[in-house]
Amino acid sequence: MKYGVFLEPVNDTNFPPGYYYAHIPSLGLTTHGVGIEGATEAARDLAQLWIAEKRAHNESEFPL
Repeated sequence: MKYGVFLEPVNDTNFPPGYYYAHIPSLGLTTHGVGIEGATEAARDLAQLWIAEKRAHNESEFPL
């Protein structure tokens, strides 16, 4: 299954330069990573873990 990911630079001074947020709106998830590649990989990993957890508990993968 494919999910859209919205990327935006992190402008929080608590983060070092070069970090990006990765939002997965359809799942209600957000993560971050270094650069676009790092944020995209973090989003992929988070989505896979989230889906595995939902399946392990026989829950729907799609939030209402």
